[in-house]
Amino acid sequence: MPISEFEDARQIAKQDVPASPTILIVDDDDLVLAQLQVLAEAAGYDVRTAAGVREALRTLETFAASIVVTDFNLPDMDGLDLCRCIRKRRFARYVYIMFFTVRDCEKDLLAAIDAGADDYVIKGTSTTQFITRLRSAKRLLELENSLRRAVERGRRIETNDALTGVYNRRYFLRHFGRELKRTQRFGGNVSLLLIEVDHFKTINDTYGHAIGDLVLKRLTRLLAASFRRDTDWCARLGRKAFAVVLEGAKLVDAWACAHIVLRAIAGSSIDTSAGCIRITVSIGVSGLEGKADGNAAGIQFLLRQAKNNLYASVLSGCNRVTLSDIETRAQPPSSLQRPSQVTLSTTVPPEGSGHLRQGSREGVVPVDMRRDAVHASRR
Repeated sequence: MPISEFEDARQIAKQDVPASPTILIVDDDDLVLAQLQVLAEAAGYDVRTAAGVREALRTLETFAASIVVTDFNLPDMDGLDLCRCIRKRRFARYVYIMFFTVRDCEKDLLAAIDAGADDYVIKGTSTTQFITRLRSAKRLLELENSLRRAVERGRRIETNDALTGVYNRRYFLRHFGRELKRTQRFGGNVSLLLIEVDHFKTINDTYGHAIGDLVLKRLTRLLAASFRRDTDWCARLGRKAFAVVLEGAKLVDAWACAHIVLRAIAGSSIDTSAGCIRITVSIGVSGLEGKADGNAAGIQFLLRQAKNNLYASVLSGCNRVTLSDIETRAQPPSSLQRPSQVTLSTTVPPEGSGHLRQGSREGVVPVDMRRDAVHASRR
C-alpha cells in the first residue's frame, strides 16, 4: 500500500463519520494489521486485532465486534473456518464479516459467501474503497439494529403496559392461565395477589393525572423490590389495579408476601413536583394448593376470589390484606377478627414463609381457618 495513498485514505476516513461499530481485524501480516487498524481508528472505530482464527474467537468472547475483517489465508485455520464458527455462535447482535484477501478467483468468492461472509474485498484495491465498504457495513448494521429495536418495541407493546413497563392484562391472562393448567396437571402451588391503590381518584383530582401516572410507576418499582424470587411477576390489569403472580407459593406464603408489600408501600414516600406523596394499597389473595379440580381452578375463578377479598380489604378501611379460602390452612395472628369478617389483616407475617426477607420473621400461632371460612362463605 503506497504511503501517499495511505495518508489520503486516513483523511477520507476522518470526514464527517459518526460513531461507528467495533471492528476485529484478523491477519497474519503485522504490517497489514497495523495499517488497517490506523485506518479504522481514524474513522472512529474501536479496533482489536488477531493473528489467527483461535485468537480471533477468543477475542470475540470478550469483545463485542460488530464487523470482522479477515484474511483468507491464516496460520492455524483459514478465513472460511472463522466465518463458519462465527455463524454457528450466538451473539447479541449481527456480526458483519468482510474478507480482505489477495485471492481474487470467483471460486474463493463463492466459497466465502457460502460460509457466511457479507463482503469480499481484494487487497491492492484503493484504500478509499476499503473505507467505503466499512461505511456500507455500518449502514447495514444500523438498519439491522433499527429493525431489531422495532421488533422489540412491538413485542413490548404486545406484552407490556406502556406506562409502567410491567406485563399487561393480555400477558397475564395467557401466562397465568398456562401456569394454572400446569398446576392442575402436575400438582403444586400458585398464588395470586390482587392489588389496588387506595383513594387513587383523590390523587388524580388533587395533583393531576401526570402525578397519578408517576405514582403508578413508583408503585411498580416498590412491588418489584418486595419480590424475593425471580419467578414472581407483576401485571397491570386496570387503571389502578395490579396482579402479582407467585408461582409455586402456598397461600400462607402469599399472605406473608402481601404484608411485606403492604408495609413497603405504606412506609415509602413518592417524590413528585407537587411534593412527597404517601400511598397505601389494599390486597386480596387467592390461589391453589396441590392438584385442583379443573372446573373450580380456572383463571376467572381465582380472579373473582381475589377480587372479592380485595373488596373486603377496601370495605374494612383500606391498607389491608384479605384472605378467605375454605381449602387452605392459614396462620392468622392471635388478634384475629371474628369469623364473619373473614379478614386476615396484620402487620406480622406468618412464620416459615419462603417469601420473607431475612430478619422479618416473627412467631404466630397456627389456627385452622376452614370452619370459619365455611361460615363466612355461607353469609
